[in-house]
Amino acid sequence: MLITHARVATLGDQPQIIEDGAILIEDHRIKAIGTTAALVVEHPHEPVLDAKQQLAMPAALCGHTHFYGAFARGWAYPGPAAASFGEILERLWWRLDKQLTLEDVRASALVCLAEAVRHGTTTLIDHHASPNAIEGSLDVIAEAVIASGVRASLAYEVTDRDGAERARAGIAENVRFIQRLRRSPHPQLAASFGLHASLTLSDATLAEAVAAADGGGAAGDGKGSFHIHAAEGIEDVEDSLAKSGKRTIARLKEAGILGPRTIVAHAVHIDEREMELLAESGTWVTHQPRSNMNNAVGLTQVERLLAHGVRVALGN
Repeated sequence: MLITHARVATLGDQPQIIEDGAILIEDHRIKAIGTTAALVVEHPHEPVLDAKQQLAMPAALCGHTHFYGAFARGWAYPGPAAASFGEILERLWWRLDKQLTLEDVRASALVCLAEAVRHGTTTLIDHHASPNAIEGSLDVIAEAVIASGVRASLAYEVTDRDGAERARAGIAENVRFIQRLRRSPHPQLAASFGLHASLTLSDATLAEAVAAADGGGAAGDGKGSFHIHAAEGIEDVEDSLAKSGKRTIARLKEAGILGPRTIVAHAVHIDEREMELLAESGTWVTHQPRSNMNNAVGLTQVERLLAHGVRVALGN
C-alpha cells in the first residue's frame, strides 16, 4: 500500500520531516519514503491511504510491561496506605495475580494491546504472572498478540513466592513457549526467559532457570535471554545482601543472568559498580517512571546509567 499526504518524520541519525510525504509498504516492510507527488507517479497502482496531513513516524517500543496489570487500574485496597514497596507487592500485586484465569489473561492482554495500537506502540515486551493458571498462559497471550497485529516478546516470571511446584511450572512454561517458537517461528512473536526478582528467587531456582534457558535457547538467536525486575525497591538490595553478601546486580551477574539479550527492569537502587557491571555485560535497563512513582520506590538514575554506557529503554 501507499500512505500519502502525511507529515513524515524519519527520526534516525539524519532526521528529516517530509511535508506532504508518502510511505510505500511492500511485503510488510517500508520500501520507500518520499513526497506524495513522486511516489504516486512511481507507483500508480498501489492501494492508497490518505493520511490527511497527520504525522507518520517510527512507532514506539515498550521495553517492559505487564498486560495482566490492566486489572489493577483504579484498584484501591482497603486499610491504611502501604508503608513499603514490599507491602504493595503483598497487598496488591500478589493478590491480583493469584486470581487470574486463562480467560482473564486473554482479556487483559487484549485491553493493553488495543491501547498500544491506539497510541502508536507496535512492539511490547511483556512480563507475565498467573500462578494459578501457568501452563498455556503464554499461548493465550500470543493469540491476543497475533489478533492485534502488533509484535510482542513474552515471558513468564519464575518465582519461589508461590512454592517449589509453581516455580518449576514457571520454568516449564518459559521453556515450552521458547521451544514452540523455535519449532514454528512467527513474525509477531518472540520469547525470553522470565524471572520475577532477586528477592523471590533462591540460588537453586536461579541456577535451575539458567540451566533451562541455556538448554532451550531463546527464540531467535541463542542463549541467555532473560527478563527480570532488579533493585526496584530497597527490599531487593537488602534481600540480596542477606542471601549472598552481594548487591542485586552482582548477584545476578554471578548467577549468569546478565548479558546483551537480558532486560533488567527498574534498577532504581544500584551503585556505581553495578552500573559498570550492566555496561560491561551489555545488559538492557528499562526505566518505568510512572510505575516508580506509583509504587514510591525512588527514581532511576538515567543520566548516570547513560554516562556509564548502559543501554536504557523505556517501559510503561
